Amino acid sequence: MTSEAVPGGERLRAGGVRLTRQRAAVLAVIEGSQGHLGVREVLAAVRKGRRRIGLTTVYRTLEVLASLNLIRKVHLRDGCQRYARAGAGHGHHLICSRCGRVVEFSDCRLGALIQSVADRTQFTIEDHWLELFGRCKGCRNGRGRMRRRSGFRETGTRPGPAAP
Repeated sequence: MTSEAVPGGERLRAGGVRLTRQRAAVLAVIEGSQGHLGVREVLAAVRKGRRRIGLTTVYRTLEVLASLNLIRKVHLRDGCQRYARAGAGHGHHLICSRCGRVVEFSDCRLGALIQSVADRTQFTIEDHWLELFGRCKGCRNGRGRMRRRSGFRETGTRPGPAAP
């Protein structure tokens, strides 16, 4: 398997990270998703593709991929994280506090605020993320699904297999 044959493989190699079958499988699951996935959903999808992989390997791989900006983390209120494809530029998230639906948006007008904070604190600000919590239209109208205790479940298109 060559790094050129796998999307993101060149960036892994450029970051000094070897492209293993497990990393390629995790990256393929995230890249093939239209939504945000939890760690157990990634694990189930990789295993469904008949790949042997452990939960610890999935966690470590997701951290490596996120550190190289090949995927994005979605930070949830309860401390859990989900992962999504990295688009051009950066994105922010709206997260439904009832059903867990995640919507990405890229309209970022924080430039003036960031510059003001940098000037006032003498920090060189390298990055930021913005996540807004509220209730989606379905939940406000009583049609959204309540999130499960084990994690968030989207009410829209399911990005991948449900967690085991």
